[in-house]
Amino acid sequence: MRFALSSEQLDFAASLRKLLEAGRTPAAVRAWASGDPTPGRALIRQLADVGALGLLVAQRHGGLGAEPIDLVVAFQEIGRAAVPGPLVETVAAIPILLQTLPDPGLAARWLPGFAAGKALGTVAFQPPGHSGTALDADTAEVVLLAHRTQLCTGHRTGLVRSIDPARRLFAVAADDIIAEGETIRAAAAAGFDAGTLACAAQLLGAGRALLRASTEYARQRRQFGKPIGEFQAVQQKLADVLIALDLAEPLLYRAALTMTGPTRSRDVSAAVIACGDAAYRAARAALQVHGAIGYTAEYDLSLWLTKVTALRSAWGTTDLHRSRIARALRDETEQDRTAQGIA
Repeated sequence: MRFALSSEQLDFAASLRKLLEAGRTPAAVRAWASGDPTPGRALIRQLADVGALGLLVAQRHGGLGAEPIDLVVAFQEIGRAAVPGPLVETVAAIPILLQTLPDPGLAARWLPGFAAGKALGTVAFQPPGHSGTALDADTAEVVLLAHRTQLCTGHRTGLVRSIDPARRLFAVAADDIIAEGETIRAAAAAGFDAGTLACAAQLLGAGRALLRASTEYARQRRQFGKPIGEFQAVQQKLADVLIALDLAEPLLYRAALTMTGPTRSRDVSAAVIACGDAAYRAARAALQVHGAIGYTAEYDLSLWLTKVTALRSAWGTTDLHRSRIARALRDETEQDRTAQGIA
């Protein structure tokens, strides 16, 4: 299995990075958190102009019909820049959910607007016995609720507080049923895994942004007459972060390459755990390297620190994903034993 990115994918990542670095993203994040989505929507429209919002949307619906690995490339840059908004839902989860359903009308209804950046969507996956929450349900034009064998449009019923002020979560209640049947389960599972994959890529990108910020700060901050980056303890801490990020990356690429295979859920769960742990390690190291200034809301570092903390459980807790991995491994072992005729 080949994990190296193609030259086209590397060029795509570079173009996204250049666009987002010029887009005054921290100001857009703060405006979004305060209830003003205008700068953030302008930034999202720029992403749509270069095709980033239609990556998984079929060409017949105005998208690119790209591969999941291209999604991973894009969301690493989105995470690196901490772009606000329900992009995971709009770009990954909802397109896969709708395009997995047998009725093509729902995809044709909303996906062209998503790909063009004219509309945003959000979705709540509601497990039995739990209330669903959707990101930015006050801003998105399309709010969906996937519950067992039903897919419904929804409306927000109350704000759910997040550690990341730019992640405006809302409890969602169902309105009209737009699709129902057993196919909803499979479509929702596929959409959830696509969202989890994009979230893992976001985490890896955010972790690399934190490592870069910490490295640059360690070169500038002086103590005892020399940059703190020359102290072995600081070097070792940042090296550990780099190792964790580099080890998580192959798991992310593997999950992207197996999205249509039988190990999809297992690989996605492994990726989001590894990327989440690596990003969290980067966040802790960034706080220790920056010291007290890293805790202040006015300092841009806080935008990445809060986002990493929120994203680690945004698409399922670590316990949920570890249980999915364990269940998949157990099932594979039982299948192997059965195939070998072992009682």
